[in-house]
Amino acid sequence: MAQLRLGDDIDDYCVRCKRLTNHSIVSLMNTEPAKMRCRSCYSEHDYRRAEAPPPKKDLRKSALFKEVLASVDPQSAQAEQPAEPEQPEQPAAPPAGKKTRRKS
Repeated sequence: MAQLRLGDDIDDYCVRCKRLTNHSIVSLMNTEPAKMRCRSCYSEHDYRRAEAPPPKKDLRKSALFKEVLASVDPQSAQAEQPAEPEQPEQPAAPPAGKKTRRKS
């Protein structure tokens, strides 16, 4: 591959457009692109190597799976989650030296 220079056009995933578009190289680090500028929307972002970020849908699926697992077998679901010590909630006191206003 030819050595890249500032201003060269390469394909990269645009965060704003949410698709693979042409980009111009804005900055280089060790002969690799560091910052890119989308040629469609002109937003600047880090070089993503033409890889789209993982979809958020997968996170929702895993959360739903854990919820279903908890309803089917609560003991195995509790084994996955670390036990947190329960502490009673106390009302927050105002900082020392400051007076609070009361509505009248």
